[in-house]
Amino acid sequence: MSEVPAGASKAYGLSMMGELAPRGPDDLPQETSQLRASHEDRDAVIETLRVAAGDGRLTADELDERLEIAFNAKTYGELAVLTSDLPVGSATAAVAPAAPKDVVRIDCRSGNAVRDGQWVVPKRLEVKVTSGNVKLDFTSAAIAQSVLEIDAEVRSGNLIIITKPGVAVDTDDVTVRSGNVKVAKPPWGPVPVRLQINVSGRVGSGNLVARPKRRTFWQWLTRKPMPWLMAAS
Repeated sequence: MSEVPAGASKAYGLSMMGELAPRGPDDLPQETSQLRASHEDRDAVIETLRVAAGDGRLTADELDERLEIAFNAKTYGELAVLTSDLPVGSATAAVAPAAPKDVVRIDCRSGNAVRDGQWVVPKRLEVKVTSGNVKLDFTSAAIAQSVLEIDAEVRSGNLIIITKPGVAVDTDDVTVRSGNVKVAKPPWGPVPVRLQINVSGRVGSGNLVARPKRRTFWQWLTRKPMPWLMAAS
């Protein structure tokens, strides 16, 4: 079991709904703490940690350390110690995302068009790149459905799709002329697909690339975890 983070004084047990609920350290049954955690259990703890960091309860270094432990946690006990010194329900205080639009159209004739941060993923995207760059970063995006259809026309320039664990990209229906289409093999192991992105259309002399988010030079120099390790649901 992972070491308890500094300042942790409580343990957490399981509620009737399967969520982590506050318990005294002597009340957490051994059999409960050793139960195997699911992807959803890890996601819930990761969201709690992120909200706590946003509220100023955790430093950036503390967040990085706990996120790395959370992604590798195998039991409820290992997850429980990560939030034992945080207020209950901090993750649920976040505002619910807006409803996704049916269709969003991006027409980039030059320059750059970027969708990143907590943007709401629509049901369908129509992307036209005449020149320049379009980047769709799903690292922190609000995802409300299981499938996203992208109709892409890349005459020149680049269409870049930034993925994370649980986001899969299929480009089998893309016609390639003299350009390039590449879907990078994800560095994470098998995980349930939460969002299936199906790309269709045509790539002329440009590039269509799907890949995980990369570290900046400073993040690499300071040995920060890979950005996809910090990607939330």
